[in-house]
Amino acid sequence: MNTKILTIDLDTRAYDIFIGTGLLSRLQDFIPDDVKKRSVFVITDENVTQYAQTVSEAATNLGASKVEVIVMPPGEGTKSFSSMQKISEFMLSNGLNRNSLIFAVGGGVIGDLAGFCASIAMRGVEFIQVPTTLLAQVDSSVGGKTGINTAQGKNLIGSFYQPSAVIADIETLKTLPKRELLAGYAEVAKYGLIQDEEFFKWLEQNGARVCSLEQDAVAYAVEKSCRAKALTVEADEKEHGRRALLNLGHTFGHALEAAAGYNGLLLHGEAVAIGMVMAFELSSRMGLCSNDDVERVEKHLQDIGLPTRAAYIDGLSTTVDDLIEVMRRDKKVVSGNMVFVLVNRVGEAFLSADVPEDLVRAVLKDSLGDEEKGTKGKWKSKFSSHS
Repeated sequence: MNTKILTIDLDTRAYDIFIGTGLLSRLQDFIPDDVKKRSVFVITDENVTQYAQTVSEAATNLGASKVEVIVMPPGEGTKSFSSMQKISEFMLSNGLNRNSLIFAVGGGVIGDLAGFCASIAMRGVEFIQVPTTLLAQVDSSVGGKTGINTAQGKNLIGSFYQPSAVIADIETLKTLPKRELLAGYAEVAKYGLIQDEEFFKWLEQNGARVCSLEQDAVAYAVEKSCRAKALTVEADEKEHGRRALLNLGHTFGHALEAAAGYNGLLLHGEAVAIGMVMAFELSSRMGLCSNDDVERVEKHLQDIGLPTRAAYIDGLSTTVDDLIEVMRRDKKVVSGNMVFVLVNRVGEAFLSADVPEDLVRAVLKDSLGDEEKGTKGKWKSKFSSHS
């Protein structure tokens, strides 16, 4: 396929998103010409060291003065203070300066962590996103959100710091575990659910092709998602309004992730899938969207192979009160009120801080299910091959 180039226009901080196949084999076409004599740091995780090595070799061949590869453990638990300290101290001990260049090679965890380290090192060092998961290619690598998790919640420490480029080679998805691929699909579906029903209709017809990595379908889904994200970031970089719509399902989802403990029990995209169903259910109970919309969204996500109820996550132990406590610490809370992305229908979302807590609790209770009725663990047993 031809390389697609999308530009995020942020005045003096504009940058390109490159989407295509085989991009890593010709990195010299996409990384800065002035990499010569610069120190380069490649931050990655244990699952994708082969791609980090490709980046390292390209930087070396282009004349970088030094190239260091930092390999972190995979998983959400790596987005932590200790990881941030480890990376920062390693770079500072190995020649980091304001002219250095950092590559984030991996999924959303590495992108968020490396981007945050880049934003605070020397008060800002250039970095490039090289996303290797579907979730990172369609969402987290684009837009400049960086950060780490804490015991109090997800992404509560972070910054807005834009990369100088995003290089999305869809061939890297071929080595992605099926479960990770499906988790990324939740973020693809999100774009259709919040603002583009026609895209969601396309996904209903072609989602299985995306998840089977048929090249034309994947390329279209990644480009469509990145284009939607780019337009949103251009209009609202710091999430004061429109960009917050990209958080559909995330208020619920982040609480579930915190309850799960960032240990692999529940992936971010899986939590978002459950959260989006809850957002539609909440909207329906408020009289905003129809129950048909709720069923439509849940059916599609289930057909793809994603969990749609918290009760389906075997091993998840939490309560409505615990989840509400986490949700009250969400970044989007305004004057003590939880803020939700609600929907009038598929493709039409909006923000609201005027949401009755009793309805939120009812939706959470319904999603958590009842062990005595055998609703626990259905997703894991039904889709065990995805693990």
